[in-house]
Amino acid sequence: MRLFPLSFLTLALSITGGSLLSGHATANTVATTAAEQLYQPQPAQMQPQLAATGKHLVGVTSLGITNPAQLNLLTQQKQDREMLLELWYPAEKTLPTGALAQRATYDNVTKSHQPFSIQANALRDAKAKTDQKYPLVVLSHGYVGYRTLMFYLAEHLASHGYVVAAIDHPQSTNAEVDAIKAPYAGFPATLYHRSRDQQFVLSYFREHPKVLEGVINTDAAAVIGYSMGGYGAINTVGGCFNFTEQSVQAFTGSKDQATNAALKQLLNSCAGGQYPETAAELKVDSAWKAAIAIAPWGGQHKLFSAEALASIKVPILYFAGDQDDVSGYEGMQWLYNQTGRQDSSSNSNSKYMLTYHNARHNIAPHPAPAIARQNQMDFGHYHDASWSAQSINDINKHFALAMLDCHVKAISAQCEYLKLAPTPTDAAAKATENSSGWVGFSARYDTGLSWQYQLQK
Repeated sequence: MRLFPLSFLTLALSITGGSLLSGHATANTVATTAAEQLYQPQPAQMQPQLAATGKHLVGVTSLGITNPAQLNLLTQQKQDREMLLELWYPAEKTLPTGALAQRATYDNVTKSHQPFSIQANALRDAKAKTDQKYPLVVLSHGYVGYRTLMFYLAEHLASHGYVVAAIDHPQSTNAEVDAIKAPYAGFPATLYHRSRDQQFVLSYFREHPKVLEGVINTDAAAVIGYSMGGYGAINTVGGCFNFTEQSVQAFTGSKDQATNAALKQLLNSCAGGQYPETAAELKVDSAWKAAIAIAPWGGQHKLFSAEALASIKVPILYFAGDQDDVSGYEGMQWLYNQTGRQDSSSNSNSKYMLTYHNARHNIAPHPAPAIARQNQMDFGHYHDASWSAQSINDINKHFALAMLDCHVKAISAQCEYLKLAPTPTDAAAKATENSSGWVGFSARYDTGLSWQYQLQK
């Protein structure tokens, strides 16, 4: 049975240039140069306190999973959706065989499909520590991206006692999308699948409890998403979509009224693919204890229901650049303002927003590999004109760990890192020679940031 008229398929082929690239050969291309070390050493006093590496060695492994019988918007058929995950976890220094584990490399391609290799700190396929269970963090890249785009954050959280599962979202990776000939090839699939993918990863580990020797705690989880990953994360914790036929046309290119009506119905889902008729019917997975949305897309177009945002109960942290020319700062401020509104009839959630002043959209990726510096399209996927990527990454590590320790592990002392004055300058009366007034930040290394928060009432 066709959900859309044939005109949608014709349109889709024109958007994709006939097809998506076959990503496997490109994604698995090994860089011909040695693995790069992207980070330079610097004194610990110049970093936020919680950016320090944790006590655990970190292992990393790759895992393929399949979500069966998922809708393909282009073919209108059900097909298995295969996803490649990268898993980071607290580890021993040995392989399961007893041999010493070796440091991993992360191999991928730029937007123009130039291969590169990054030197990891994590140990490839090391034996998982089995002394306890560790909360799950689902990590979701943007459009386009790849599962190791935020490897620095994954390694950091794993060193502090989390299992991090980062997704290669199908039809949304550097390797699969031809950024020159068909840059929006996978965008309709991204709109439809992003939250579904995130929820499926949590459900998969719940249904396969022996993965990583049974150390994953699927009763306490967080979702972290960047850009389109943030768009998905907000939806996953209850921020239902609110597409109109006009926005459907704008983001799919379809001008067919029947097609747009059908797409609107499909896209207006919630919390991993639910279609509740009333707010009471919506069931956000109780395992989600926190969400972090980094430069989330969609708020600038009001693609979320204000009523649903107001009813979100899961604590959420937004990261935003106030010069973001992709997601729009006003749109992200709107998302924060609507989330768990105090004037709503529901009890509000705890919500937070960190602003990087003068930053644009690239406030999540690792620093650019050398090969990316050869052209603007590739370098522009990582570079920010005002901020160094290493500084942003360290600040992200600090606040992400505070957020998860506070709300996922319920460590009350860590919540103090989230109770901040609007700017460090506003807290100057409390500052000492060595403190900025923001807990965890040294004096002189706190500029360019501001903070908003509201605690659960």
